[in-house]
Amino acid sequence: MDESTKQPHRLTQHDLDEVARHNHELEKAAKATIVHDWLPRYTGMPLDAFGEYILLVNFGGYVKSFADKYGVKVYGTDKPMQAATADGISIINFGIGSPNAGLVVDLLEAIHPKAVLFLGKCGGLKTGKNHIGDLILPIAAIRGEGTSDDYLPPEVPALPAFALQKAVSTSIREYELDYWTGVVYTTNKRVWEHREDFKQRLRNLRCIAIDMETATIFVAAFKNQMPAGALLLVSDMPMTHDGVKTEASDRAVTATFADRHLKIGVDSLKQLINKGQTVKHLRFEV
Repeated sequence: MDESTKQPHRLTQHDLDEVARHNHELEKAAKATIVHDWLPRYTGMPLDAFGEYILLVNFGGYVKSFADKYGVKVYGTDKPMQAATADGISIINFGIGSPNAGLVVDLLEAIHPKAVLFLGKCGGLKTGKNHIGDLILPIAAIRGEGTSDDYLPPEVPALPAFALQKAVSTSIREYELDYWTGVVYTTNKRVWEHREDFKQRLRNLRCIAIDMETATIFVAAFKNQMPAGALLLVSDMPMTHDGVKTEASDRAVTATFADRHLKIGVDSLKQLINKGQTVKHLRFEV
């Protein structure tokens, strides 16, 4: 046959699928190399020192309290994130905001944790119902922060792992406490308390609380095939002028409620460890 009459090879769907699979495997390998280096780089803690269950927090005081209670070392005092491990549980202070929340979840892929629980502070939005020190167990989060769009399309809901939230609920009840449940609005705005238009939007959405991390953690964890949950502590009531958080008010909230918040988080993960339960209640597909 004359060279000029040869037909070009047409790629079949199988060929395209194989190319996509190969590229995906290359990307996974490249990411694995990065996160295995960066998790110790950001926390100062070697990979083999991490437990299989993770507490994520926003404040270094939680890490110090955890380390003091169990008599363990705090890693990363000169790093962006501080961490400590005891009884199979590692606690990490990743900082504040949705970009940091997405970053720490990505880095945790280096150790493939069995469960990730976020202990965060939030603003209560139900004036007259919520009070400082209340606990909120989110059933979902609204993705108003933007960061989660880099993980999954906007129509994917930000949801926690049900069994993990159930374990937290049980732990709260064992302390003979109550909690609120509902939808949390996650924003990338830190200074919004002066904006009446934004406040009205929150009222229209009927959210119970507002924070800067929960939706990102839920979506990034789902993308990375990690069961994640959250237990939030109401630290301020920002819908009213006199309820806006200050340095003094936050210090008082921490002194009064942070220790209990941390204990419930630890007990929730221990409940899973001791009963050997899995919190991966969904079948994840790549």
